[in-house]
Amino acid sequence: MRKIPLQWAAFALIALSVLLTGCSDKLQWYVVSPATETGRANLLFMLGGLKYTLLLSITAIVISIIIGLLVALPGISKNPFARGFNRVYVEVVRAVPLLVLILWVYYGLPIMLGIAINVFWAGVVALALSDSAFEAEIFRAGIQSVDRGQIEASDSLGLGYIDRMRYIVLPQALRRVLPPLGNQLVYMLKMSSLVSVIGMEELTRRANELVTAEYRPLETYTILILEYLVLILVVSAGVRWLERRLEVKDGR
Repeated sequence: MRKIPLQWAAFALIALSVLLTGCSDKLQWYVVSPATETGRANLLFMLGGLKYTLLLSITAIVISIIIGLLVALPGISKNPFARGFNRVYVEVVRAVPLLVLILWVYYGLPIMLGIAINVFWAGVVALALSDSAFEAEIFRAGIQSVDRGQIEASDSLGLGYIDRMRYIVLPQALRRVLPPLGNQLVYMLKMSSLVSVIGMEELTRRANELVTAEYRPLETYTILILEYLVLILVVSAGVRWLERRLEVKDGR
């Protein structure tokens, strides 16, 4: 994952503060100021969507990783039909805009399958399906990057396909795909904001509701940007820490 220097984050915050200070005569920060009772209540209301953003994103990324791995395995098969399934799945799913997929899952899937689906699971299904195509390509590239000699050595030991993937290929591939997986988690956190269109009470939906109540969009969305900025920086730092831990275990 590309490392974001702290000085650039600090520069962005300074630039934002200068821009907002220049418009201070037009802004009414009391609506989101922790120094006022109204501001504190509004901030708590907006932060209440954080747990839904995290829960939605983490659930979707876990499911998408599982689906992506299952889709990636046929892509490295010698069977042309298996490789064809991988290619068709990846190309079709990647071609569908995420917002359209969210609306289709929420409004169309219940009609097709005759089931009831709430906004949370509609969001999870749409996000997981959309991301699984990217995960499949990440895993396929990671698996194919494992040295051919490793696979030949496992064959000489008499390991079957499952044992070879479990003990030889996947442990090495997972270390190599961790940075792009981290990028996908960041992508998932940002794209989860689109689920607000079907009523999911995550960060963006809470901000939209506050704008409707207070009629102060600039102040509210500025706080929303800062919420996502802090969240993404924390997640990125956690991914980099995990990468360093894996490098230490590998003796690098």
